[in-house]
Amino acid sequence: MSFDVTVFLHHFIELLPYLGTTLSIAFFSMFFGLALGAVTAAGTLSRHALWRGVSKGYVNLMRCVPPIVLLFVVYYGGPALVKNLTGADIDSWSAVYFAVIALSLLHGAGLAEMMRGAWQSVDKGQMEAAVGVGLTPVQGFYRIVLPQAAAVAVPVLGNATVSMLKDGALAYSIGVVDITGRASYLISMNLGAYVMETYLALALIYWILSLGTQKAFGRLARRLQRGGMG
Repeated sequence: MSFDVTVFLHHFIELLPYLGTTLSIAFFSMFFGLALGAVTAAGTLSRHALWRGVSKGYVNLMRCVPPIVLLFVVYYGGPALVKNLTGADIDSWSAVYFAVIALSLLHGAGLAEMMRGAWQSVDKGQMEAAVGVGLTPVQGFYRIVLPQAAAVAVPVLGNATVSMLKDGALAYSIGVVDITGRASYLISMNLGAYVMETYLALALIYWILSLGTQKAFGRLARRLQRGGMG
């Protein structure tokens, strides 16, 4: 069959209403991933041997687990684990929650390494100098260290956000109806026809999302490099 532009445009429009689910998964996964990453980064830099060991072990483990495998472990194994540990039944949870948990765990490790590298890129003497001129450690962190660390971290954070968006496409494999899940449904409804049109429409949406994200973070990074976070 020849490529049908009309079907391509129709499916592109048909996928857009499901964009909210895709963006919600990415947003909440990034939110919780950053929180987990901050705790893990603090752990890898800690002098406490147990905290440091657990943090490094978590980072190394997440580096070795494919996203789809982690997603299945969380989705199929998570409810059983929670029930054995607490007695709570979470089988009725939406698959979106399990997708967010899996992506948060997966990317939390990478975000932890990003934060650790950004922190270590700032000369420790600058904090000492800030305290020496009368700033409190908290003021020194927010006024001196954080702007410099953020300028280093933001480009990496942009790449991590794009990766989060793309990995979120795997959520359809556990029943999440996002743009990828809807695309799969459209193909099945058409009995396998118009596959190229459907997936090109899906690819175009992800390309627009990725390009927009990269440009936004690139602009933020240039702003930080010019004059800090203000």
